[in-house]
Amino acid sequence: MLFSLPFLLIVFVVLQGPPGAHADTTVIPSNSFSSTQEFKKFWNYLYPWRQNPSDHNGSARMFQANVEVSSGILTLRANPISNPNPPNSREPPHLPIHYASGAVHAKETITITKKSSWTIYGEFIPPIVNGMWPAFWLTSAEYVNNQRSWPPECDIGEWKGKPENWFNTYNTSRIIKSDIVPWPNDKQFHSLKTVITAENDADVRIDFYLDNALKTTQYGANFVNVPMSLIINLQTEGSSGSPGPKGTTIFQVRNVKVTRS
Repeated sequence: MLFSLPFLLIVFVVLQGPPGAHADTTVIPSNSFSSTQEFKKFWNYLYPWRQNPSDHNGSARMFQANVEVSSGILTLRANPISNPNPPNSREPPHLPIHYASGAVHAKETITITKKSSWTIYGEFIPPIVNGMWPAFWLTSAEYVNNQRSWPPECDIGEWKGKPENWFNTYNTSRIIKSDIVPWPNDKQFHSLKTVITAENDADVRIDFYLDNALKTTQYGANFVNVPMSLIINLQTEGSSGSPGPKGTTIFQVRNVKVTRS
């Protein structure tokens, strides 16, 4: 079959897509919690810190045993612990350890460039109870003189004991943008999404969504070209108050997907 040159040019343009169009690259697929084997392809246990990866800024110490992956759902469990060793968190502000809990982080870091934007999505049932402090967040993975630099930080999901979610962007330790939105406390999965795009050589635009509705836009200073770790954790007390629950508490997550455009 013969085709005219104009016809071939039209076909070529359609196949190539419009100028400037880029195919999305899936960095973490939505089925990464389908099995432990699949999970281990994309995630590591604990925090991504080089030192003290089990501890952070709350009263929970993270253990692999408190992480469960089954039927497409990641479950992090926090339960009271006695006689922890050492007795206090090894990370500031060095709170006494009251819970064993779970944390995971993505194996691949996320770096915003002028040529790439990122979309991060997940569905969550957070524990809405005093003393439970679950989060879905990005933080700097860059080290200077063997010390982790901070910020940048972007909190996509953060719950502090009340039926509300905190969207946060840390530009410095003192320059913080927070937008607090009501969270449907119906014990059903609800989605969070953020789209992060470079505004210039240094700064980014961050669009935050709840159940696919845009809730707020924030801007991150000096985020461009800084590698960041994606973390899911169930921290305790700290910003969520004390005391926490006396029994086991769970944080459930599913359908996490990360794409680069």
